[in-house]
Amino acid sequence: SQHFGRPRWVDHEVRSSKPAWSCTDVLCCMIFLLCIIGYIVLGLVAWVHGDPRRAAYPTDSQGHFCGQKGTPNENKTILFYFNLLRCTSPSVLLNLQCPTTQICVSKCPEKFLTYVEMQLLYTKDKSYWEDYRQFCKTTAKPVKSLTQLLLDDDCPTAIFPSKPFLQRCFPDFSTKNGTLTIGSKMVFQDGNGGTRSVVELGIAANGINKLLDAKSLGLKVFEDYARTWYWILIGLTIAMVLSWIFLILLRFIAGCLFWVFMIGVIGIIGYGIWHCYQQYTNLQERPSSVLTIYDIGIQTNISMYFELQQTWFTFMIILCIIEVIVILMLIFLRNRIRVAIILLKEGSKAIGYVPSTLVYPALTFILLSICICYWVVTAVFLATSGVPVYKVIAPGGHCIHENQTCDPEIFNTTEIAKACPGALCNFAFYGGKSLYHQYIPTFHVYNLFVFLWLINFVTALGQCALAGAFATYYWAMKKPDDIPRYPLFTAFGRAIRYHTGSLAFGSLIIALIQMFKIVLEYLDHRLKRTQNTLSKFLQCCLRCCFWCLENAIKFLNRNAYIMIAIYGRNFCRSAKDAFNLLMRNVLKVAVTDEVTYFVLFLGKLLVAGSIGVLAFLFFTQRLPVIAQGPASLNYYWVPLLTVIFGSYLIAHGFFSVYAMCVETIFICFCEDLERNDGSTEKPYFVTPNLHRILIKKQLVPQKQKE
Repeated sequence: SQHFGRPRWVDHEVRSSKPAWSCTDVLCCMIFLLCIIGYIVLGLVAWVHGDPRRAAYPTDSQGHFCGQKGTPNENKTILFYFNLLRCTSPSVLLNLQCPTTQICVSKCPEKFLTYVEMQLLYTKDKSYWEDYRQFCKTTAKPVKSLTQLLLDDDCPTAIFPSKPFLQRCFPDFSTKNGTLTIGSKMVFQDGNGGTRSVVELGIAANGINKLLDAKSLGLKVFEDYARTWYWILIGLTIAMVLSWIFLILLRFIAGCLFWVFMIGVIGIIGYGIWHCYQQYTNLQERPSSVLTIYDIGIQTNISMYFELQQTWFTFMIILCIIEVIVILMLIFLRNRIRVAIILLKEGSKAIGYVPSTLVYPALTFILLSICICYWVVTAVFLATSGVPVYKVIAPGGHCIHENQTCDPEIFNTTEIAKACPGALCNFAFYGGKSLYHQYIPTFHVYNLFVFLWLINFVTALGQCALAGAFATYYWAMKKPDDIPRYPLFTAFGRAIRYHTGSLAFGSLIIALIQMFKIVLEYLDHRLKRTQNTLSKFLQCCLRCCFWCLENAIKFLNRNAYIMIAIYGRNFCRSAKDAFNLLMRNVLKVAVTDEVTYFVLFLGKLLVAGSIGVLAFLFFTQRLPVIAQGPASLNYYWVPLLTVIFGSYLIAHGFFSVYAMCVETIFICFCEDLERNDGSTEKPYFVTPNLHRILIKKQLVPQKQKE
């Protein structure tokens, strides 16, 4: 133990369990507060310049929103492209904009019709113009020649059957005898005297589709959330109640409840294996299921993957591996698990004397929700900051002024319009040349970094407050008579008042590591096409190293926060003391962290798995007797995964109280043994039952006599 500091029983500096509290890491506290003030200012500035409607509504060539209330386009919610065939131009990917005029319409065309055909029919029936003009500009007239029409660009030269998709008119494709058609036609007139195939139109539509695939998935997911949010909340509420019940039962029947955890988890994983096997065997009867992921490629319609045998076979193998790992851990850790259960029983007593700790996860959840919401809102307003920017678009692609900024109000009178006949001045994106707009990417990085810092700070604050409350319980000689009133409230206030800087210091280290991981993932994404085998291997090694580093720092920070709650010292001194104490009692890692967390992890899996099975049966319409689930979901796995992930987070929040309790009690126990000897002058603060069991199990080395 000489290599890891002197134990308390040979340390001449006698420390009191009730130190004189003072502010720690003041410089880091000031930096943290300045960053928060800057974060608030950034949010206000983004709120002034941003407009979320730009992300919610499609925008026509004049920069007007389609479907926005209180505007002339209020009833025109769909964006219509004059000439979709121009969307095959490379400028689609360069400017993220199709080089053709776009207007807002109330509905999509339902039949084939060219402008020339409309003029011929107009002389006999005026209604043809009324049907056609809704896809033209408001200034359009039915008596123009084709040449003048192309010059003025008031109307499309042709329309074809379309349907709205993502608030945009796309060709209404169908398949006839294996051939792609539109309205039973394989070819059509483009209005310029030429004949085009449906395949060309499909390629053009796909050019825009590549830009909208991600948004398509997002909108479908949003629709599923809108239909199921009520049931998701019910599922999460049930998970919260179930977690509370388990925590209460842990105090009375910890040993029995562990067997419930074990059998429940093994049973749920077994049910998952059985379901995957059933799906795998059922798909063998379908010819389409023999396709592989290489045949269908990367699809935004994720449901297609669930139609493959490969998917269910992979799930089955993964679940089988997890089942075997759980069973082997239960066999080899059975003796350590008994000790962990004893520690959980002692933790149950502490929580019973400080019941307010069971409510604290709700406060943590509220604070984390505020941070997440503020980050999302700020990111959206930053992304939609700016003014409409218009670019010169040459349909033929032979204009030297193409992609230059322009003013649509005076464009027709400029030299560009004369030099490039047929060129358009269309809306391109939102931006600007001011200092604020130039630094928007930097503001995005700052928004993300401070968000990570705040998230880790809230977690650190919760750990320090809980550690302070449980340390108060431990250092009370006569339990519960010597426990002061409101220990959690006192510990929380003490952490905020004296140790904000220390908590900010620890959370800053984690935030920096997480930021490096994000930068690494970003670079990996950007350089994916240029990577070779060696670079991919190095990326994988770096990713693994950062993951290990993050978890090691989190573990050390958690114990440092406990020492801060006990002694009130700064972060670096507390981290050093915690590390030395852990090294002098190295078996503590195996018992209180690994084994105890494993037992609690089984409880989290049981809560998430139980709610997940019920949610799966409900959202797939397999529980009609109990309740009728929501119909017509795009992806049933969207609410299902949300319920499972949310249930696990809720269970983690409640069971983390137990984990922090056990860890704090064991740290205090190690300190107690080093500071006291059990005599009348220096009695142990630990309960006799826990002291007898831990010494018997030889988890802590006995003191050596001087």
